[in-house]
Amino acid sequence: MSSSTDQPNHSRTSCCISNTASWRSWAMNMPRASRSRIQPTLNFIIRRHQGCIMPVPTTPPTVVDEVTLARYPFLPQATGWIQDMAIRHSIDLEELLEGSLMEPARQRARIRLIDSIQSKEGVQVVGGDIHTEEGRLIEAFSFYYARLVMCASEDERLIARWAQAEAARAEQLLIQDAANLPTIANTYIGQVEFLTAATSPAVSQSMSMRQLRQQPSAEWRVGLADFIEICPKITGHRWRLPNVDVEKGWVRLHNERQYASSAKLARLLRERIKAGIETEAFEKRGQITTDLAVRLAEPVGMVRKLLASKTSEAIALVGAEESDWPPCMQKIIADLSSGVNVNHFGRLFLASMSATLALPQESCVNFFRGAPDFSEATTTYQVEHVYTHEYTPAGCGKLKVNHNCPVLPGDNRTCDQSWMDHPLKYIRATQRWKRLTSTPSPTPSDEGETVPSTEQPAQDGA
Repeated sequence: MSSSTDQPNHSRTSCCISNTASWRSWAMNMPRASRSRIQPTLNFIIRRHQGCIMPVPTTPPTVVDEVTLARYPFLPQATGWIQDMAIRHSIDLEELLEGSLMEPARQRARIRLIDSIQSKEGVQVVGGDIHTEEGRLIEAFSFYYARLVMCASEDERLIARWAQAEAARAEQLLIQDAANLPTIANTYIGQVEFLTAATSPAVSQSMSMRQLRQQPSAEWRVGLADFIEICPKITGHRWRLPNVDVEKGWVRLHNERQYASSAKLARLLRERIKAGIETEAFEKRGQITTDLAVRLAEPVGMVRKLLASKTSEAIALVGAEESDWPPCMQKIIADLSSGVNVNHFGRLFLASMSATLALPQESCVNFFRGAPDFSEATTTYQVEHVYTHEYTPAGCGKLKVNHNCPVLPGDNRTCDQSWMDHPLKYIRATQRWKRLTSTPSPTPSDEGETVPSTEQPAQDGA
């Protein structure tokens, strides 16, 4: 189950290169005390891997279970199985693109692609029933069709976003899949083993990612070389080398109340899986002919349009001026500045709104400086946690229940609208109204039409 620590079987390499220079640079950016503590370990790594690309196992563990291969179609072990499926069911490129047998797979692929743009949690975990032959066909070939569309797009942003979404889906599955986690781990990580017996957490499909990460699990450790390569891509203080337990070339992934050991391993695997999916897609772009690109123009156009819409929406929110902020956010900031002890829910809302609006973390921390219990270290840590986990700001209903909505009926025309149920809608409505009123008013026509009123209209949605 664990790879050998004496003679690791390495030749297949990860696409993320961590050379000696990058390790030295990373270490030099650490505080002096932390750097001195890890320097012996760093020297060991540099001597052992001087100038080489970080390895992953050359021969991945054998996987024969078709359900597992359908659940994780990106696995290198799945390639041969999918080829056999194509032969058994006479699935060629023509069938994949337009055949009736593959229509359900194409529909599922569109869902995968839409989720990759619109969902923070990645591709939807629930697909077809992979315990049936038909379900396995749909799940496996939907992944292949989605990859074909991404390759035809020739858009590195789209490919990276899709790979990220598929890897996030895999992370959710792996947290719940104690039986297959060791096999997947040994597929992507050179040195990994568990220290305590594996457990089967009691999970349900309705659980959030945060709840999944809190489920009890086995305790794992990974090789220091693998950890050093992967963790710089992950934000959060628990992934910084001075904060982990390092012993004899191993990093122990301790169970925490908020983050189980297997969830940490799944998070590391997510980065390797994303890199593998992304690299394979980049390599296959050259195989897309002009004719194939034309035939895939419709799904490619759909995804491009979705991304453009999402990007436009994000830019609008990020560009929101302070005057666009909703009254609830402005009131919390004013209260904190005046030394009022804002409740926990209000503080969490302010931090999540700041993250959504892409305000610098330092600016968010500064909002709390007037709080009577302000602590620089604690606030910085908590703000970083909210930014890292991309908390969704609470809606108007929850803000009212928790006494964080300062608006009474009649106080604010926009807040009085029946559709106004979220502070982000307030920002969008305010921005839209500014755009409408910034254009020159039309002059009266010869027929005697009057100039439209400049009174703010009741918006019909946001």
